[in-house]
Order: sequence, then C-alpha cells, then structure tokens
Amino acid sequence: MTPTSVNPPLTANRCRDVVENDAYAAFTRRVIRAYARRVATGDVEALTDLVGLATQLDTAILAAVTGLRACGYSWTEIATRLGITRRAAHQRWGGHTP
Repeated sequence: MTPTSVNPPLTANRCRDVVENDAYAAFTRRVIRAYARRVATGDVEALTDLVGLATQLDTAILAAVTGLRACGYSWTEIATRLGITRRAAHQRWGGHTP
C-alpha cells in the first residue's frame, strides 16, 4: 500500500529521483530550530552563521524552482505548492536563468 501524500501531485512526476524523504526535511527543520535556540541562549558569535543560513536557503529555493521549471513544471504548479500566485512566483524567480 502506498502512503497518502499530504500534497498530492498536480501533474505526473517529471525527472524526479527521490534521494531524501519527508523525514529528511523534518530533521533539517529541527536542526535549524536547535541552532536558533543555541544562539538565543547567548551564543552571539553564532548569530552571523544563522543569518547566513537564510542566504543559503534562498539560493537553494532558487535552485529548486529552476530545476522544477527545467523538469516541465508550470509556474502555477510551483506557486500552488508555495501558497502564492503564479505571478508572484514568476516575479520572484522568473528572471533567473538556469
């Protein structure tokens, strides 16, 4: 039996090799929250590194969106997953070339 996805696909999967699973994303979120707690308890020197993660995350999101577009996903499909409009997604990431 196949587990039910929280976000069922809007279209057929295209060029997708699953490497990490949902547990990997949950683990990453826990690590970031733990690091933030560490900074909050007085590790002011680590604040710069924590802010640097935001830049790396923005770069990773751009790479993900660019990859999805290269796989044939539409702006509407991407925007729906992000809870934003197609136009907002295109304005934010559409000017970047792969």
